[in-house]
Amino acid sequence: MLIGPGGVGKGTIARRLTERDPKLWLSRSWTTRAKRESETGDEYVFVDRETFEQAIDEGRFLEWAQFHGNLYGTPVPTDTGGADVLLEIEVQGAEQVRRHYDDVVIFLIVPPSMDQLEARLRGRGDTEDHVQRRLHSTANEMRIGERLATHVIVNDDVERATGEILSILEMLRRDRRSLA
Repeated sequence: MLIGPGGVGKGTIARRLTERDPKLWLSRSWTTRAKRESETGDEYVFVDRETFEQAIDEGRFLEWAQFHGNLYGTPVPTDTGGADVLLEIEVQGAEQVRRHYDDVVIFLIVPPSMDQLEARLRGRGDTEDHVQRRLHSTANEMRIGERLATHVIVNDDVERATGEILSILEMLRRDRRSLA
């Protein structure tokens, strides 16, 4: 799982990971929030609240949470073709997944500085109110993330951070093979 505060680059890293590692399958989360102007539409499955709540009732989510007034959730993985599942989720969702799967590997992605995080939030076109809400919740997300994380990755350079995660994944896969 990739977790961390909004704007830290989880989505960019997730895309790079799946481009560089065919053994990873990225689960696409659902959300009730509106699509940002800077988004292409494939970042999430964008749905209305009624559709999301129906999926909750049907047990179709591995985890789900409400965050800043919007619902976010990870569908139960279906056909991954034998690949390792990669989740890009909020810390609330990570807590839920950890309760069900205690062997999950969690990467906390952190910004190099709060100033850079703020610049990233503004750079992606978030409203001033949204930027302030995100910055306000960052400290709590980081505290929870540090408690949950098996690895902490500073996203000061996307390629470097991606490479670090890929190296850790390869080591974990080698360990898993040697135990089999």
